[in-house]
Amino acid sequence: MRHRSIFFRRRSRPARLWLALLGSFLMVLGLTSTAAYGRTAAPVGAAADQVLTWTAGNPIDHYLSAPKTAVAGKATIVFENSAGTGNTSGMPHTLTFSVSDPEFNNDVPLNLLANPGDDRGGKQTAEVTLTPGRYFYHCTMPGHEAMQGILTVTDGGGSEDTTAPETSAKVDGDKNADGAYIGQATVTVAATDEGSGVDTVEYAVGADGAWQPYTAPVVVNEVGAHAIRYRATDKAGNAAAEKTAEFTVAAPPTDDTTPPETSATVSGEKDDQGRYLGMATVTVTASDTGSGVNTIEYALGADGAWQPYTGPVMVHQVGAQKVRYRATDKAGNAAAERAVEFTVVEPPTEDTTPPETSAKVSGDKNSDGAYLTSAKVTVTATDAGTGVDKVEYSLDGGPYLAYTATVIVDRVGYHTVAHRATDKAGNTSEAKQTSFTVAQSGGVPAPNCPEFDERLTVIVGTVDTGVPNRITGNRCTINELIEDEKDWSSQALFLKHVDKVLDQLLAAGVVDAREHKKIYKAAKQSGIGKPGQDEGYHKLFDGTAASFAKWQQVGGGQFSLNEADGSLNSSTTVDGMGMLWFPGRQYGDFSLKLQWRDDAPGTGNANGGVFVRFPNVHDNPEESSPEWVAIKYGHEIQINDRPDGDMYKTGSVYGFDRVGLGGAGVTPKGAWNDYEIRVVDQHYSIYRNGVLLNEFDNNGGQLFEPPRDGDPGTDGRRYASGYIGLQVHSTSDVISYRDIRIQEL
Repeated sequence: MRHRSIFFRRRSRPARLWLALLGSFLMVLGLTSTAAYGRTAAPVGAAADQVLTWTAGNPIDHYLSAPKTAVAGKATIVFENSAGTGNTSGMPHTLTFSVSDPEFNNDVPLNLLANPGDDRGGKQTAEVTLTPGRYFYHCTMPGHEAMQGILTVTDGGGSEDTTAPETSAKVDGDKNADGAYIGQATVTVAATDEGSGVDTVEYAVGADGAWQPYTAPVVVNEVGAHAIRYRATDKAGNAAAEKTAEFTVAAPPTDDTTPPETSATVSGEKDDQGRYLGMATVTVTASDTGSGVNTIEYALGADGAWQPYTGPVMVHQVGAQKVRYRATDKAGNAAAERAVEFTVVEPPTEDTTPPETSAKVSGDKNSDGAYLTSAKVTVTATDAGTGVDKVEYSLDGGPYLAYTATVIVDRVGYHTVAHRATDKAGNTSEAKQTSFTVAQSGGVPAPNCPEFDERLTVIVGTVDTGVPNRITGNRCTINELIEDEKDWSSQALFLKHVDKVLDQLLAAGVVDAREHKKIYKAAKQSGIGKPGQDEGYHKLFDGTAASFAKWQQVGGGQFSLNEADGSLNSSTTVDGMGMLWFPGRQYGDFSLKLQWRDDAPGTGNANGGVFVRFPNVHDNPEESSPEWVAIKYGHEIQINDRPDGDMYKTGSVYGFDRVGLGGAGVTPKGAWNDYEIRVVDQHYSIYRNGVLLNEFDNNGGQLFEPPRDGDPGTDGRRYASGYIGLQVHSTSDVISYRDIRIQEL
């Protein structure tokens, strides 16, 4: 406690100011007041029967002074915590009368905060009315629990009460010829006080028993000699001297000659050798069908002293242990001594270190370093603590799956494999990642999956089931097997197909019955196969807040939702260049359809674009400006109808293939345009309002300008799959988008 006092003395003036502000804040909340809950504070000297003064200073473990007694009636409470009472630290204190302890009076809800820096100089007063009895007071501020005491109030009807209560005890029960009580004895304690009145009566069993409140006669049925101690105090605080009632309990006449039955069990956490970690608990039981159990005793070790057994015995000492036990019945029959033996060891050091993981990619490579046909990824994990519990991997940003054998990746294109492991203590390592490219070659073909769909969850049409999109036994995902992008002639035919696929996955253990039901229900809700469906296109944005929430903004600028016409608008208020991207999944070969409108303010035209086939923006070194991942590693399909300025006009593949404003012509500003971007292998086709604007083959021969710093290759090649995004240039380049949908080819 001395250390804490020194800490408070060293508080700076700002710290004292903070404490004063804290006190003011507490007063605002109603936690403290300068009077007793609404009673008007009265200066010292106001009419009252008595003045009771408390003082506080630098110590936080006790008041410097406090009254011990008072007389019932009106009183002025003075609480001073000021420089004058020795407070040089600026620490505020409170004086609070408890109103929640039934042992004390609860009719004065006093709560005074005295701060040396307050407008009263740390001296607070309140008018209260005290009644006979005892009041418990304390400091309510955290860390000051030791600042407490008791104020005893007498009735004030005559001279001060200085006489302790009168106490007595009476022992009742049937006695034998020797004066011992047969079977049991009942002890009744009485106390009287003609002054302030009896406040408490207590008793204790035996010479060392703990004091406890006396509320009813005490029944003693254990055979043997006994002593019941008792005492009392009055409301003036006078304590009667301790007295003792001594007697003997004898067993009733019986022909019981059989000792009690005894047993013991040992419990606790064990290691693999059966040793108890840190502690063992010994529970002793005894039963007797004759005269009944009288005593149970235990002893630690071979030479330990016998002591009464009152509850389970906890053994913390490390090493081989022995606990002996015995019992007697009320007829005096003693059970033979028995023992339990066990070993306690130190608990193992807590394992807080996660496993270490690594991944090795193997396979035949071409001259560019790409793996031919397929790559094999082998993940290893080690843990020096509790040991590895599980290893997981994620392919191309998909869900984490259990790693049980070498992962074979045979889809052509750029890939990433993330890996992590968890030990038996629950520590999970941070995911590591390895990247590589797979090139097509003669040999083992890629898995024959109906579609390419590696989204995190199973999504049928636009209905997200929440079921993980797991890889099945034929290396296709659940989404790929459902074929929701196929042009189904009827919904009944589609549902029959889905049910068949799910039955096979249920039998193979890929999904459970609950997931089977959820996916089939989603297939019904999707409406796939019904007349009027959009020919297998998935809606990425349908004009609702729910679909907008699936997109993510990175970099500068901002997109907002206009539900009135179901469009997305690049910001007119937040400046900067950035991107809104769809992180739900990557796309390989696809047809992307959308509508866009030039909404640039004034008479000028807006500049924007659609990004395709770029990697995850958070998994690349451009983390500080993630929109540049799409610029450097993907392709931007330009939107720009301005006749001057930038040479890359609508339909251009920015930085690689330039087209002018001829072709399909330019719609009036403010009119909606249909835009389709078709990508198959490395061939790009861009359509505006149904007219082909541009065709571009992404190879070395089509590089129109030197590559930008950080591009994946000097020949302009890009990834075989990736994400979709929309560019925002600035507040003057406002473009609106709607009806964004995609179909994989």
